[in-house]
Amino acid sequence: MKPNILLFFTDDQRFDTIRSLGNKEIHTPNIDELVHSGVTFTRAHIPCGSHGAVCMPSRAMLNTGRTLFHIENEGQTIPKNHITLGEHLINCGYQTFGTGKWHNGIESYARSFTCGDNIFFGGMDDHWNVPLNHFDPTGKYESRLKKTDNFMKSNTVTTYVADHYEVGKHSTEIFCDTSIDFLHNYDSADPFFLYVAFMAPHDPRTMPERFLNMYDPEKISLPDNFLPQHPIDYGIRNLRDEILTPYPRTEKEIKRHIAEYYGMISHIDYELGRVIETLKETGQYENTIIVFTGDNGLALGQHGLMGKQNCYEHSIRVPLIFSGPGIPEDKINDSYAYLLDIFPTLCELSDIDVPDTVEGKSLVKSIQDSNYKTRDTLYFAYTDTIRSVKDNQYKLIEYVYDDTKTSQLFDLINDPCEMNNLIDNKEYDDIVQILRKELIRYRDDWDDCNRQLGRTFWDKY
Repeated sequence: MKPNILLFFTDDQRFDTIRSLGNKEIHTPNIDELVHSGVTFTRAHIPCGSHGAVCMPSRAMLNTGRTLFHIENEGQTIPKNHITLGEHLINCGYQTFGTGKWHNGIESYARSFTCGDNIFFGGMDDHWNVPLNHFDPTGKYESRLKKTDNFMKSNTVTTYVADHYEVGKHSTEIFCDTSIDFLHNYDSADPFFLYVAFMAPHDPRTMPERFLNMYDPEKISLPDNFLPQHPIDYGIRNLRDEILTPYPRTEKEIKRHIAEYYGMISHIDYELGRVIETLKETGQYENTIIVFTGDNGLALGQHGLMGKQNCYEHSIRVPLIFSGPGIPEDKINDSYAYLLDIFPTLCELSDIDVPDTVEGKSLVKSIQDSNYKTRDTLYFAYTDTIRSVKDNQYKLIEYVYDDTKTSQLFDLINDPCEMNNLIDNKEYDDIVQILRKELIRYRDDWDDCNRQLGRTFWDKY
């Protein structure tokens, strides 16, 4: 019997926001239990961002198993020749149910799910007043609703793809209640794929009061790599994420942001626990693979940044946990992984073929043997301004902006916070040259220079 699959997908959650993995300031008892019941990849990453909304291409990469350079339209839509995870599971006999955020076009959602409810077609919104859709079996989603955004500051009216609102109910609770209803009512003999895509902990950072009050900002530790402002101007200083708090960043403001961020994650943890408890109550837990991951990391004052439009560890690393039948318990794995590896991994765990369109690598060998390494190096890109590569110790980050080239080299073992730039230290010249050759190799192997993204980094590099 094929296993069920439950995929929890959070929005803007960093890799280091789980208590059992070392963060003693945050409370995540249910995610901790997933860690203890499965295999956690502590070095899972996103590879690319094509613009400020890093989450959109990231979600496309997870759902197609393809690198961004081989996804048409930068992931804003997923064309029919890129088979999605849900679509493939349908073809393999699964019933698929999707709730929450879908940021990759209506058509690709429609072909990925046999059913669903409370679907949000967008990037971000008011957590207490989300424009939602009931499942449309025609796949057209033609209903439109209007809403006044920031009504205290403007009279702008926005039209949304939506047929209802659940005013006064938080998005995290909505999507988990929807998942619980699905599990209680599921009576098919077919295995299911339940896709739960949160809008949190993405700002606006609002949540039920008990989670808002859970963390005292004064007791929050300031990041070791806190800076009042990023030392390099690469064109993002006026992006929406970066103006969430004024320049120069202050310790008080950063601690407040982190406290609110932790509160939203603890809220997710609570609601997620209710879904897993329902799995157990309905007798489906033992035959369900559970995956917990996020679409990208986030800076919260680290390096003077407030977003994810960079290639530092805090923004490119995400949580990734696999738990369920055939998966060892309470194992920590430091193998390199990408979000696009989830698709082929789930295929192998479910004993189904991997589509030819998938470029990610299955992590099953690493799941079964913690000494097995799927990759030795990783490649990263952000728009036409940053390219980066890292091996098991060193990371090279190359910036090209306004005809100025800037380089950074970090020793990730001895300087995990990436504060000591070694690029001008002649002792590391050989390492820089090795990493630059690896950068070029990835450029060629991943077709980064073929103008798929319409970018100009390599012309200036």
